[in-house]
Amino acid sequence: MTGEAPLSDRLETPQMLAPAGLMTPRAHYSHGVATEEWVFVAGETATGPDGQLVGVDDITAQTTQTIANIATVLAEVGLGLGDVVSTTVYLPSFDHYRAFDAAYAAAFGEHRPARATLGCTLVHPALLVEIQAVAVRPRPSVP
Repeated sequence: MTGEAPLSDRLETPQMLAPAGLMTPRAHYSHGVATEEWVFVAGETATGPDGQLVGVDDITAQTTQTIANIATVLAEVGLGLGDVVSTTVYLPSFDHYRAFDAAYAAAFGEHRPARATLGCTLVHPALLVEIQAVAVRPRPSVP
């Protein structure tokens, strides 16, 4: 449209999230990116703050740690797992699906975000799960 500011001038600057308590990414990405309405959480894995894998050969422990890492990213902007609207799950083996799903359900409780689950090769052979999440920020209440 004529006279309308370019899209880049109309959008806010996204906030790159690097929460304390999570290892510094070894590759070129942020743990999360927040905008005024959305928070996009990178594919998180079961790494502790020291970069070591939590739960070697244990899909339940890895799923629990992975979701805890997602919660840490969300907490950086005052959100929690209840604000997640969608996840994408990557599993190198569907042999672990039932145990993964039980740990996922335990973490999210009654909240059921939309979810896609894909079989794929992960960046390290010891990883049993990776989860990416999208959360929505609540709109401020108007008096």
